[in-house]
Amino acid sequence: MAGGSFVPSKNGKQFEGNVTPFVLVTCLVAAMGGLLFGYDLGITGGVTSMEPFLIKFFPSVYKQMKNEIASTNQYCKFDNELLTLFTSSLYLAALVASFFASITTRKLGRKISMFAGGLFFLVGALLNGFAANIEMLIIGRMLLGFGVGYCNQSVPVYLSEMAPAKIRGALNIGFSMMITIGILGANLINYGTSKLEIGWRISLGVGAVPAIMLCIGSFFLGDTPNSMIERGQKEGAKKMLQKIRGIDNVDEEFQDLINASEEAKKVQHPWRNFVQPSYRPQLIFCSFIPFFQQLTGINVIMFYAPVLFKTLGFENDASLISAVISGGVNVVATFISIFTVDKFGRRALFLEGGIQMLICQIAVGSLIAMKLGVSGEGSFTKSEANLLLFFICAYVAAFAWSWGALGWLVPSEICALEVRSAGQATNVVVNMLFTFIIAQVFLSLLCVLKFGLFFFFAGFVLIMTIFIVLLLPETNNVPIEEMNRLWKSHWFWKRFVHDVAPKLDRKDSN
Repeated sequence: MAGGSFVPSKNGKQFEGNVTPFVLVTCLVAAMGGLLFGYDLGITGGVTSMEPFLIKFFPSVYKQMKNEIASTNQYCKFDNELLTLFTSSLYLAALVASFFASITTRKLGRKISMFAGGLFFLVGALLNGFAANIEMLIIGRMLLGFGVGYCNQSVPVYLSEMAPAKIRGALNIGFSMMITIGILGANLINYGTSKLEIGWRISLGVGAVPAIMLCIGSFFLGDTPNSMIERGQKEGAKKMLQKIRGIDNVDEEFQDLINASEEAKKVQHPWRNFVQPSYRPQLIFCSFIPFFQQLTGINVIMFYAPVLFKTLGFENDASLISAVISGGVNVVATFISIFTVDKFGRRALFLEGGIQMLICQIAVGSLIAMKLGVSGEGSFTKSEANLLLFFICAYVAAFAWSWGALGWLVPSEICALEVRSAGQATNVVVNMLFTFIIAQVFLSLLCVLKFGLFFFFAGFVLIMTIFIVLLLPETNNVPIEEMNRLWKSHWFWKRFVHDVAPKLDRKDSN
Protein backbone atom coordinates (compact mmCIF):
# COMPACT_ATOMS: atom_id res chain seq x y z
CA MET A 1 0.00 0.00 0.00
CA ALA A 2 1.11 3.53 -0.69
CA GLY A 3 1.93 5.61 2.33
CA GLY A 4 0.36 9.02 2.80
CA SER A 5 2.45 12.17 2.55
CA PHE A 6 2.07 15.90 2.14
CA VAL A 7 4.07 18.05 -0.23
CA PRO A 8 4.33 21.62 1.08
CA SER A 9 4.27 24.42 -1.47
CA LYS A 10 6.20 27.64 -1.51
CA ASN A 11 3.25 29.59 -0.13
CA GLY A 12 3.09 27.43 2.99
CA LYS A 13 0.15 25.21 1.92
CA GLN A 14 0.32 21.45 1.92
CA PHE A 15 -0.65 19.30 -1.03
CA GLU A 16 -2.11 15.94 -0.12
CA GLY A 17 -0.70 12.95 -1.92
CA ASN A 18 0.60 9.41 -1.58
CA VAL A 19 3.96 7.73 -1.88
CA THR A 20 2.77 5.51 -4.73
CA PRO A 21 4.24 2.25 -6.01
CA PHE A 22 4.43 3.96 -9.41
CA VAL A 23 6.83 6.65 -8.25
CA LEU A 24 8.93 4.11 -6.33
CA VAL A 25 9.30 1.83 -9.37
CA THR A 26 9.92 4.79 -11.69
CA CYS A 27 12.71 6.10 -9.48
CA LEU A 28 14.20 2.62 -9.15
CA VAL A 29 14.38 2.22 -12.94
CA ALA A 30 15.86 5.70 -13.39
CA ALA A 31 18.43 5.08 -10.67
CA MET A 32 19.85 2.26 -12.81
CA GLY A 33 21.81 5.05 -14.51
CA GLY A 34 24.07 4.80 -11.47
CA LEU A 35 24.94 1.20 -12.39
CA LEU A 36 26.88 2.49 -15.39
CA PHE A 37 29.08 4.81 -13.38
CA GLY A 38 29.55 2.29 -10.58
CA TYR A 39 30.38 -0.59 -12.91
CA ASP A 40 33.10 1.41 -14.59
CA LEU A 41 34.54 2.59 -11.26
CA GLY A 42 34.76 -1.00 -10.07
CA ILE A 43 35.86 -2.75 -13.24
CA THR A 44 38.79 -0.53 -14.21
CA GLY A 45 41.11 -1.28 -11.31
CA GLY A 46 40.62 -5.03 -11.66
CA VAL A 47 41.23 -5.03 -15.39
CA THR A 48 44.39 -2.93 -15.09
CA SER A 49 45.81 -5.50 -12.66
CA MET A 50 45.18 -8.46 -15.07
CA GLU A 51 48.40 -9.64 -16.69
CA PRO A 52 46.94 -10.56 -20.14
CA PHE A 53 45.49 -7.03 -20.39
CA LEU A 54 48.79 -5.42 -19.43
CA ILE A 55 50.78 -7.63 -21.83
CA LYS A 56 48.52 -6.68 -24.77
CA PHE A 57 48.10 -2.94 -24.17
CA PHE A 58 50.69 -1.86 -21.57
CA PRO A 59 53.72 -4.17 -21.89
CA SER A 60 56.04 -1.62 -20.27
CA VAL A 61 53.89 -1.66 -17.11
CA TYR A 62 53.97 -5.47 -17.10
CA LYS A 63 57.75 -5.49 -17.44
CA GLN A 64 58.08 -2.88 -14.69
CA MET A 65 55.78 -4.90 -12.43
CA LYS A 66 57.78 -8.09 -13.00
CA ASN A 67 61.21 -6.46 -12.75
CA GLU A 68 62.64 -7.43 -9.39
CA ILE A 69 64.58 -4.20 -8.91
CA ALA A 70 61.63 -1.94 -9.74
CA SER A 71 59.25 -4.08 -7.72
CA THR A 72 61.12 -3.62 -4.45
CA ASN A 73 59.56 -0.16 -4.22
CA GLN A 74 55.91 -1.06 -3.68
CA TYR A 75 54.77 2.54 -4.14
CA CYS A 76 55.89 2.84 -7.79
CA LYS A 77 54.99 -0.55 -9.32
CA PHE A 78 52.13 0.75 -11.50
CA ASP A 79 53.28 4.31 -12.17
CA ASN A 80 52.67 4.71 -15.93
CA GLU A 81 51.15 7.71 -17.72
CA LEU A 82 49.51 5.69 -20.52
CA LEU A 83 47.88 3.35 -18.01
CA THR A 84 46.45 6.25 -16.02
CA LEU A 85 45.27 7.88 -19.27
CA PHE A 86 43.25 4.74 -19.98
CA THR A 87 41.56 5.09 -16.60
CA SER A 88 41.08 8.85 -16.59
CA SER A 89 40.09 9.47 -20.23
CA LEU A 90 36.52 8.45 -19.37
CA TYR A 91 36.16 11.26 -16.85
CA LEU A 92 37.51 13.88 -19.24
CA ALA A 93 34.94 12.75 -21.82
CA ALA A 94 32.20 12.85 -19.17
CA LEU A 95 33.20 16.43 -18.34
CA VAL A 96 32.79 17.52 -21.97
CA ALA A 97 29.54 15.56 -22.36
CA SER A 98 28.03 17.30 -19.32
CA PHE A 99 27.75 20.60 -21.21
CA PHE A 100 25.79 18.94 -24.02
CA ALA A 101 23.77 16.88 -21.54
CA SER A 102 22.67 20.06 -19.76
CA ILE A 103 21.10 21.35 -22.99
CA THR A 104 19.57 17.98 -23.85
CA THR A 105 18.08 17.61 -20.37
CA ARG A 106 16.50 21.05 -20.51
CA LYS A 107 15.33 21.05 -24.15
CA LEU A 108 14.36 17.41 -24.71
CA GLY A 109 13.72 16.16 -21.19
CA ARG A 110 15.37 14.04 -18.53
CA LYS A 111 14.18 10.77 -20.10
CA ILE A 112 15.93 11.38 -23.45
CA SER A 113 19.19 12.22 -21.66
CA MET A 114 19.06 8.95 -19.74
CA PHE A 115 18.47 6.99 -22.95
CA ALA A 116 21.36 8.78 -24.68
CA GLY A 117 23.61 7.98 -21.73
CA GLY A 118 22.73 4.29 -21.91
CA LEU A 119 23.33 4.20 -25.67
CA PHE A 120 26.76 5.86 -25.44
CA PHE A 121 27.77 3.46 -22.67
CA LEU A 122 26.55 0.44 -24.65
CA VAL A 123 28.68 1.27 -27.70
CA GLY A 124 31.70 2.10 -25.52
CA ALA A 125 31.47 -1.17 -23.59
CA LEU A 126 31.30 -3.19 -26.81
CA LEU A 127 34.30 -1.35 -28.27
CA ASN A 128 36.30 -2.05 -25.11
CA GLY A 129 35.29 -5.69 -25.01
CA PHE A 130 36.40 -6.25 -28.62
CA ALA A 131 39.39 -3.85 -28.51
CA ALA A 132 42.24 -4.87 -30.80
CA ASN A 133 44.55 -1.92 -30.11
CA ILE A 134 45.09 0.94 -27.65
CA GLU A 135 43.28 3.45 -29.92
CA MET A 136 40.12 1.34 -29.92
CA LEU A 137 40.41 1.00 -26.17
CA ILE A 138 40.68 4.76 -25.56
CA ILE A 139 37.81 5.60 -27.99
CA GLY A 140 35.64 3.09 -26.15
CA ARG A 141 36.56 4.69 -22.83
CA MET A 142 35.60 8.11 -24.15
CA LEU A 143 32.19 6.84 -25.29
CA LEU A 144 31.72 5.34 -21.84
CA GLY A 145 32.52 8.81 -20.52
CA PHE A 146 29.81 10.38 -22.67
CA GLY A 147 27.37 7.86 -21.22
CA VAL A 148 28.42 8.62 -17.65
CA GLY A 149 28.20 12.38 -18.30
CA TYR A 150 24.64 12.16 -19.63
CA CYS A 151 23.43 9.86 -16.85
CA ASN A 152 25.05 11.78 -14.01
CA GLN A 153 23.50 14.97 -15.37
CA SER A 154 19.94 13.70 -15.80
CA VAL A 155 19.30 10.96 -13.22
CA PRO A 156 19.76 12.94 -9.95
CA VAL A 157 17.59 15.78 -11.28
CA TYR A 158 14.95 13.28 -12.43
CA LEU A 159 14.84 11.63 -9.02
CA SER A 160 14.63 14.92 -7.11
CA GLU A 161 11.77 16.16 -9.30
CA MET A 162 9.76 12.93 -9.15
CA ALA A 163 10.14 12.26 -5.43
CA PRO A 164 7.83 13.69 -2.72
CA ALA A 165 9.72 16.06 -0.40
CA LYS A 166 9.56 13.77 2.65
CA ILE A 167 11.31 10.88 0.93
CA ARG A 168 13.31 12.84 -1.63
CA GLY A 169 16.56 11.99 0.13
CA ALA A 170 15.88 8.25 0.19
CA LEU A 171 14.78 8.07 -3.45
CA ASN A 172 17.62 10.25 -4.70
CA ILE A 173 20.16 8.11 -2.85
CA GLY A 174 18.85 5.26 -5.01
CA PHE A 175 21.27 6.66 -7.60
CA SER A 176 24.20 6.33 -5.19
CA MET A 177 22.93 2.88 -4.20
CA MET A 178 23.08 1.75 -7.81
CA ILE A 179 26.62 3.15 -8.11
CA THR A 180 27.73 1.00 -5.17
CA ILE A 181 25.93 -2.09 -6.56
CA GLY A 182 27.69 -1.48 -9.87
CA ILE A 183 31.06 -1.31 -8.09
CA LEU A 184 30.39 -4.52 -6.15
CA GLY A 185 29.14 -6.34 -9.25
CA ALA A 186 32.25 -5.27 -11.14
CA ASN A 187 34.53 -6.50 -8.34
CA LEU A 188 32.79 -9.89 -8.36
CA ILE A 189 33.09 -10.17 -12.14
CA ASN A 190 36.76 -9.23 -11.98
CA TYR A 191 37.34 -11.93 -9.39
CA GLY A 192 35.57 -14.50 -11.58
CA THR A 193 37.43 -13.58 -14.78
CA SER A 194 40.89 -12.84 -13.39
CA LYS A 195 42.22 -16.34 -14.19
CA LEU A 196 40.96 -16.35 -17.80
CA GLU A 197 43.13 -15.31 -20.75
CA ILE A 198 40.25 -13.21 -22.12
CA GLY A 199 38.96 -12.28 -18.68
CA TRP A 200 39.58 -8.59 -19.31
CA ARG A 201 37.38 -8.70 -22.44
CA ILE A 202 34.53 -10.24 -20.47
CA SER A 203 34.90 -7.71 -17.66
CA LEU A 204 34.86 -4.73 -20.01
CA GLY A 205 32.17 -6.16 -22.31
CA VAL A 206 29.70 -6.97 -19.53
CA GLY A 207 29.33 -3.20 -19.08
CA ALA A 208 26.90 -3.45 -21.99
CA VAL A 209 24.39 -5.22 -19.71
CA PRO A 210 23.49 -2.28 -17.41
CA ALA A 211 23.55 -0.02 -20.49
CA ILE A 212 20.94 -2.19 -22.23
CA MET A 213 18.86 -2.25 -19.02
CA LEU A 214 18.85 1.54 -18.88
CA CYS A 215 18.03 1.96 -22.59
CA ILE A 216 15.07 -0.41 -22.32
CA GLY A 217 13.94 0.99 -18.99
CA SER A 218 13.97 4.58 -20.23
CA PHE A 219 11.35 3.67 -22.85
CA PHE A 220 8.88 2.84 -20.08
CA LEU A 221 9.62 5.88 -17.92
CA GLY A 222 7.51 9.01 -17.95
CA ASP A 223 9.28 12.35 -17.80
CA THR A 224 8.93 14.57 -14.74
CA PRO A 225 5.98 17.01 -14.55
CA ASN A 226 8.51 19.86 -14.18
CA SER A 227 10.25 18.93 -17.44
CA MET A 228 7.01 18.34 -19.33
CA ILE A 229 5.61 21.73 -18.32
CA GLU A 230 8.93 23.32 -19.21
CA ARG A 231 8.51 21.91 -22.75
CA GLY A 232 4.84 22.90 -23.11
CA GLN A 233 3.26 19.48 -22.43
CA LYS A 234 0.87 20.67 -19.73
CA GLU A 235 -1.85 18.05 -20.21
CA GLY A 236 0.64 15.19 -20.03
CA ALA A 237 2.33 16.83 -17.05
CA LYS A 238 -0.92 16.95 -15.10
CA LYS A 239 -1.61 13.27 -15.77
CA MET A 240 1.90 12.40 -14.67
CA LEU A 241 1.51 14.44 -11.47
CA GLN A 242 -1.74 12.56 -10.72
CA LYS A 243 0.08 9.23 -11.16
CA ILE A 244 2.96 10.37 -8.94
CA ARG A 245 0.67 11.59 -6.13
CA GLY A 246 -1.90 8.81 -6.49
CA ILE A 247 -4.84 11.26 -6.41
CA ASP A 248 -6.91 13.12 -9.04
CA ASN A 249 -7.08 16.54 -7.39
CA VAL A 250 -3.64 18.02 -8.01
CA ASP A 251 -4.85 21.37 -9.40
CA GLU A 252 -3.20 23.55 -6.78
CA GLU A 253 0.19 21.83 -6.93
CA PHE A 254 -0.01 21.72 -10.72
CA GLN A 255 -0.56 25.49 -10.82
CA ASP A 256 2.45 25.93 -8.56
CA LEU A 257 4.60 24.00 -11.04
CA ILE A 258 3.25 26.07 -13.93
CA ASN A 259 4.06 29.30 -12.09
CA ALA A 260 7.59 28.08 -11.39
CA SER A 261 8.03 27.09 -15.04
CA GLU A 262 6.79 30.45 -16.31
CA GLU A 263 9.28 32.22 -14.06
CA ALA A 264 12.03 29.91 -15.28
CA LYS A 265 11.20 30.57 -18.93
CA LYS A 266 11.77 34.29 -18.40
CA VAL A 267 15.40 33.48 -17.77
CA GLN A 268 17.17 33.54 -21.11
CA HIS A 269 20.66 32.50 -20.07
CA PRO A 270 20.67 30.05 -17.10
CA TRP A 271 24.48 29.85 -17.04
CA ARG A 272 24.88 33.62 -16.96
CA ASN A 273 22.34 33.93 -14.16
CA PHE A 274 23.82 31.04 -12.20
CA VAL A 275 27.00 33.03 -11.50
CA GLN A 276 25.10 36.09 -10.21
CA PRO A 277 25.22 36.86 -6.46
CA SER A 278 21.61 35.75 -5.85
CA TYR A 279 22.60 32.19 -6.75
CA ARG A 280 25.94 32.31 -4.93
CA PRO A 281 25.14 29.55 -2.39
CA GLN A 282 23.94 27.19 -5.14
CA LEU A 283 27.04 27.93 -7.23
CA ILE A 284 29.34 27.34 -4.26
CA PHE A 285 27.75 24.04 -3.21
CA CYS A 286 27.37 22.70 -6.77
CA SER A 287 31.11 23.39 -7.20
CA PHE A 288 32.65 22.58 -3.83
CA ILE A 289 30.65 19.47 -2.89
CA PRO A 290 31.87 17.48 -5.94
CA PHE A 291 35.35 19.01 -5.52
CA PHE A 292 35.57 17.85 -1.92
CA GLN A 293 33.91 14.53 -2.76
CA GLN A 294 36.84 13.60 -4.99
CA LEU A 295 39.43 14.85 -2.51
CA THR A 296 38.16 12.46 0.15
CA GLY A 297 40.33 10.00 -1.78
CA ILE A 298 37.45 7.57 -2.33
CA ASN A 299 38.12 6.94 -6.00
CA VAL A 300 41.65 5.93 -5.08
CA ILE A 301 40.02 3.07 -3.19
CA MET A 302 37.26 2.35 -5.72
CA PHE A 303 38.84 2.29 -9.17
CA TYR A 304 42.35 1.45 -8.03
CA ALA A 305 41.38 -0.98 -5.24
CA PRO A 306 42.94 -4.16 -6.69
CA VAL A 307 46.02 -2.21 -7.85
CA LEU A 308 46.28 -0.48 -4.46
CA PHE A 309 45.97 -3.71 -2.48
CA LYS A 310 48.47 -5.37 -4.80
CA THR A 311 50.83 -2.43 -4.33
CA LEU A 312 50.56 -2.85 -0.56
CA GLY A 313 51.78 -6.43 -0.85
CA PHE A 314 48.54 -8.42 -1.16
CA GLU A 315 48.66 -11.34 -3.60
CA ASN A 316 46.51 -11.10 -6.76
CA ASP A 317 43.57 -13.14 -5.41
CA ALA A 318 43.79 -11.44 -2.03
CA SER A 319 43.74 -8.00 -3.66
CA LEU A 320 40.61 -8.83 -5.66
CA ILE A 321 38.87 -10.39 -2.65
CA SER A 322 39.73 -7.31 -0.58
CA ALA A 323 38.20 -5.12 -3.30
CA VAL A 324 35.04 -7.25 -3.20
CA ILE A 325 34.85 -6.89 0.59
CA SER A 326 35.22 -3.09 0.45
CA GLY A 327 32.66 -3.01 -2.38
CA GLY A 328 30.19 -4.98 -0.25
CA VAL A 329 30.68 -2.59 2.65
CA ASN A 330 29.99 0.27 0.23
CA VAL A 331 26.61 -1.21 -0.73
CA VAL A 332 25.52 -1.90 2.86
CA ALA A 333 26.52 1.56 4.07
CA THR A 334 24.68 3.27 1.19
CA PHE A 335 21.63 1.17 2.01
CA ILE A 336 21.85 2.46 5.59
CA SER A 337 21.90 6.05 4.33
CA ILE A 338 18.58 5.50 2.51
CA PHE A 339 16.89 4.93 5.87
CA THR A 340 18.75 7.62 7.79
CA VAL A 341 19.04 10.61 5.45
CA ASP A 342 15.41 11.75 5.89
CA LYS A 343 15.41 10.87 9.59
CA PHE A 344 18.62 12.48 10.83
CA GLY A 345 19.15 14.99 8.03
CA ARG A 346 21.97 15.79 5.63
CA ARG A 347 24.24 17.68 8.05
CA ALA A 348 24.37 14.87 10.63
CA LEU A 349 25.49 12.33 8.01
CA PHE A 350 28.04 14.74 6.53
CA LEU A 351 29.58 15.45 9.93
CA GLU A 352 29.66 11.88 11.27
CA GLY A 353 31.05 10.59 7.97
CA GLY A 354 33.72 13.30 7.90
CA ILE A 355 34.98 12.49 11.41
CA GLN A 356 35.06 8.74 10.72
CA MET A 357 36.87 9.21 7.39
CA LEU A 358 39.46 11.46 9.02
CA ILE A 359 40.27 8.86 11.69
CA CYS A 360 40.48 6.04 9.13
CA GLN A 361 42.70 7.95 6.68
CA ILE A 362 45.17 8.74 9.47
CA ALA A 363 45.12 5.10 10.61
CA VAL A 364 45.71 3.73 7.08
CA GLY A 365 48.53 6.20 6.44
CA SER A 366 50.16 5.33 9.76
CA LEU A 367 49.98 1.57 9.15
CA ILE A 368 51.51 1.91 5.69
CA ALA A 369 54.23 4.22 7.06
CA MET A 370 55.18 1.70 9.73
CA LYS A 371 55.39 -1.26 7.31
CA LEU A 372 56.66 0.25 4.05
CA GLY A 373 58.30 3.44 5.30
CA VAL A 374 59.72 5.93 2.82
CA SER A 375 61.60 3.30 0.82
CA GLY A 376 58.44 1.38 -0.09
CA GLU A 377 60.09 -1.91 0.84
CA GLY A 378 58.31 -4.42 3.02
CA SER A 379 55.04 -6.33 3.28
CA PHE A 380 52.11 -6.91 5.61
CA THR A 381 51.53 -9.96 7.77
CA LYS A 382 48.06 -11.51 7.57
CA SER A 383 46.88 -9.85 10.79
CA GLU A 384 48.31 -6.48 9.72
CA ALA A 385 46.68 -6.80 6.30
CA ASN A 386 43.33 -7.57 7.96
CA LEU A 387 43.69 -4.50 10.19
CA LEU A 388 44.49 -2.35 7.14
CA LEU A 389 41.45 -3.77 5.34
CA PHE A 390 39.26 -3.02 8.40
CA PHE A 391 40.21 0.66 8.41
CA ILE A 392 39.73 0.91 4.63
CA CYS A 393 36.27 -0.66 4.96
CA ALA A 394 35.38 1.69 7.84
CA TYR A 395 36.50 4.59 5.65
CA VAL A 396 34.43 3.33 2.69
CA ALA A 397 31.35 2.96 4.94
CA ALA A 398 31.73 6.50 6.27
CA PHE A 399 32.04 7.89 2.74
CA ALA A 400 29.09 5.86 1.46
CA TRP A 401 26.56 7.20 3.96
CA SER A 402 27.88 10.76 3.84
CA TRP A 403 29.76 12.32 0.91
CA GLY A 404 29.00 9.40 -1.42
CA ALA A 405 25.22 9.61 -1.13
CA LEU A 406 24.86 13.30 -0.32
CA GLY A 407 27.35 14.45 -2.94
CA TRP A 408 24.72 13.74 -5.59
CA LEU A 409 21.62 14.50 -3.50
CA VAL A 410 22.34 17.99 -2.16
CA PRO A 411 23.37 19.71 -5.44
CA SER A 412 20.32 18.26 -7.21
CA GLU A 413 17.85 19.56 -4.61
CA ILE A 414 19.06 23.09 -3.85
CA CYS A 415 18.70 24.80 -7.26
CA ALA A 416 15.62 26.67 -8.50
CA LEU A 417 14.08 25.39 -11.75
CA GLU A 418 15.49 28.24 -13.85
CA VAL A 419 19.10 27.24 -13.03
CA ARG A 420 18.60 23.55 -12.17
CA SER A 421 20.19 22.16 -15.34
CA ALA A 422 23.10 24.60 -15.04
CA GLY A 423 23.57 23.67 -11.38
CA GLN A 424 23.58 19.93 -12.03
CA ALA A 425 25.88 20.37 -15.02
CA THR A 426 28.29 22.29 -12.78
CA ASN A 427 28.12 19.46 -10.25
CA VAL A 428 28.92 16.83 -12.90
CA VAL A 429 31.64 18.91 -14.60
CA VAL A 430 33.50 19.59 -11.35
CA ASN A 431 33.05 15.97 -10.26
CA MET A 432 34.40 14.58 -13.52
CA LEU A 433 37.22 17.17 -13.73
CA PHE A 434 38.62 16.24 -10.35
CA THR A 435 37.93 12.54 -10.86
CA PHE A 436 40.03 12.87 -14.02
CA ILE A 437 42.80 14.75 -12.19
CA ILE A 438 42.90 12.30 -9.27
CA ALA A 439 42.86 9.31 -11.63
CA GLN A 440 45.62 10.80 -13.76
CA VAL A 441 47.98 11.72 -10.94
CA PHE A 442 47.21 9.17 -8.20
CA LEU A 443 49.78 6.53 -9.15
CA SER A 444 52.44 9.22 -9.59
CA LEU A 445 51.46 10.86 -6.29
CA LEU A 446 51.63 7.49 -4.55
CA CYS A 447 55.14 7.05 -5.95
CA VAL A 448 56.20 10.53 -4.76
CA LEU A 449 54.21 11.12 -1.54
CA LYS A 450 54.16 7.46 -0.52
CA PHE A 451 52.16 6.95 2.72
CA GLY A 452 51.86 10.74 3.00
CA LEU A 453 49.20 10.62 0.26
CA PHE A 454 46.69 9.32 2.81
CA PHE A 455 47.51 12.19 5.17
CA PHE A 456 47.07 14.55 2.19
CA PHE A 457 43.49 13.30 1.71
CA ALA A 458 42.87 13.38 5.48
CA GLY A 459 43.71 17.09 5.49
CA PHE A 460 41.03 17.75 2.88
CA VAL A 461 38.50 15.69 4.87
CA LEU A 462 39.09 18.01 7.83
CA ILE A 463 38.64 21.12 5.64
CA MET A 464 35.43 19.85 4.02
CA THR A 465 33.92 18.91 7.38
CA ILE A 466 34.49 22.46 8.66
CA PHE A 467 32.99 23.74 5.37
CA ILE A 468 29.76 21.81 6.05
CA VAL A 469 29.58 22.90 9.71
CA LEU A 470 29.80 26.57 8.81
CA LEU A 471 27.98 26.91 5.50
CA LEU A 472 25.40 24.19 4.79
CA PRO A 473 21.89 24.65 6.23
CA GLU A 474 19.71 21.57 6.76
CA THR A 475 17.75 20.80 3.56
CA ASN A 476 15.92 17.78 4.94
CA ASN A 477 12.14 17.81 4.32
CA VAL A 478 12.29 21.19 2.56
CA PRO A 479 10.54 21.21 -0.85
CA ILE A 480 12.75 22.23 -3.76
CA GLU A 481 10.71 25.38 -4.43
CA GLU A 482 11.20 26.54 -0.82
CA MET A 483 14.98 26.15 -0.66
CA ASN A 484 15.51 29.88 -1.10
CA ARG A 485 14.23 30.59 2.43
CA LEU A 486 17.12 28.58 3.88
CA TRP A 487 19.65 30.89 2.27
CA LYS A 488 17.73 34.02 3.33
CA SER A 489 17.89 32.99 6.98
CA HIS A 490 21.46 31.65 6.99
CA TRP A 491 24.06 33.73 8.86
CA PHE A 492 26.40 33.89 5.85
CA TRP A 493 24.30 33.41 2.71
CA LYS A 494 21.66 36.00 3.61
CA ARG A 495 24.03 38.75 2.49
CA PHE A 496 23.73 37.40 -1.07
CA VAL A 497 20.10 36.23 -1.20
CA HIS A 498 17.41 38.83 -0.54
CA ASP A 499 13.63 38.99 -0.66
CA VAL A 500 13.86 41.37 -3.58
CA ALA A 501 13.87 39.50 -6.88
CA PRO A 502 17.37 39.32 -8.33
CA LYS A 503 18.28 41.23 -11.45
CA LEU A 504 18.25 38.31 -13.85
CA ASP A 505 19.03 38.11 -17.54
CA ARG A 506 15.44 37.68 -18.70
CA LYS A 507 13.85 37.45 -22.12
CA ASP A 508 11.48 40.29 -21.35
CA SER A 509 14.18 42.64 -20.04
CA ASN A 510 14.92 45.83 -21.95
